[in-house]
Amino acid sequence: MKNDAWEVVPRPKDKSVIGSKSVYKVKHAVDASIEKFKARFVAKGFSQVEGVDYEEAFSPVERYSYIRTILALAA
Repeated sequence: MKNDAWEVVPRPKDKSVIGSKSVYKVKHAVDASIEKFKARFVAKGFSQVEGVDYEEAFSPVERYSYIRTILALAA
């Protein structure tokens, strides 16, 4: 809230609350020293019910060979 990253809104009466958690990871350099700390804030999507909490999911995933083919055709 301090960084104005999200907005707090009231929950709709007919919707359930989806849980969330923070995931922390330490990235190490080649010499085993700590390079950086990474953090993610993720939703627990396994508690959602299709048709109730969401209508559809779309996650585009492209293979590297497909991208190379498109770039070769464009050139």
